[in-house]
Order: sequence, then structure tokens, then C-alpha cells
Amino acid sequence: MAKNKTTETDASVADFLAGIVNEKKRKDCISIIDLVSKESGYEPKMWGPSIVGFGSYHYKYESGREGDAPLAGIASRSTSIIFYLGSDFKDRETLLKQLGKHKTSGGCLHIQKLEDIDTNILIQIFKNSMEQRKLEHQC
Repeated sequence: MAKNKTTETDASVADFLAGIVNEKKRKDCISIIDLVSKESGYEPKMWGPSIVGFGSYHYKYESGREGDAPLAGIASRSTSIIFYLGSDFKDRETLLKQLGKHKTSGGCLHIQKLEDIDTNILIQIFKNSMEQRKLEHQC
């Protein structure tokens, strides 16, 4: 069975953030990571080379494939900042309607810049998503 590519590493979150070339995106990512860390109580950790994750859970599929993943994560990509949240959580549709300018794809939420969204709503989305994952994976 193939080894999971996205695993928790000892890499520095600060070094990863310093490597984001776009200054505005770097500042937005730093602000978001600081806020999520403070509000969730989870220390940010690198997962693979480019995802900053919070907390972790263990999953096991019917196929037998299993591994660990962050409860929620953030990544800076060329076209957006992506939040890895899961596709089902409490008040999902209501919160997304209140969030501001964003796009979704599966369990991912994409924004262009921090001022496009309501950060209080974003934090509630993170909290609800992490709680859902904890319930689903009994952690």
C-alpha cells in the first residue's frame, strides 16, 4: 500500500510562512494561523511540505488504508489560501453564507485575501469542522 504523502513533520511553520513570496498572502496566512491557534488551542504543525495543520485524527478506510491527518489545515497556493475543513459540519451552509467572498470544493474553502471574509465566522467554521472530525473519528 502506498505511503501517505501528507504526514506531520518537524519542519518549521515560521520557515514555511517566511517562504511565501507574496507579502500580502504571507501576512494573511500568519494572521489566520495565529488566530486559529489561539481560538482552537492547537499548536500549528507542518503536514507535508505545504500544509499547516491543527490537531490530528486517525482515519481508517474500508479498503484498509489508514493514517493520520490534521483536524483542519491551511495552505497558501498560487491562486488562493485554502482551508482544509471537511465537507460536513454544524451550520455549514449558514456559516458559509455569512463568511464573505469565497469558493468551496469538497472539504476545501478558498479565499483570495483576509479582508474578503468575516474572521469571526471563519473561526466558527474551523471550530465546527474540528468538532465534527473529532466526533466522526472518536478523538
